[in-house]
Amino acid sequence: MTRVRLSTTTDADLLAEARRTCGGTDASLLEAALRAYLREHRRSAIDDAYRAYDDLPIATLDEWGDLESFRAAAGVS
Repeated sequence: MTRVRLSTTTDADLLAEARRTCGGTDASLLEAALRAYLREHRRSAIDDAYRAYDDLPIATLDEWGDLESFRAAAGVS
């Protein structure tokens, strides 16, 4: 893995709290924060993609039928 040196400024209190919580090095803290950010970004992108279905009535027909009938047949309300 290629490593990159990063230099920035941030809120001192926020950094101190994160350091206490993480208990590791600043590098491990930053890597954990970046992973969490990317995980949340992916989760949000997936949620946004599915949000389009919220605009369709549950009884909308397509080539598979409609979700309302499927859910009723499966016993899901």
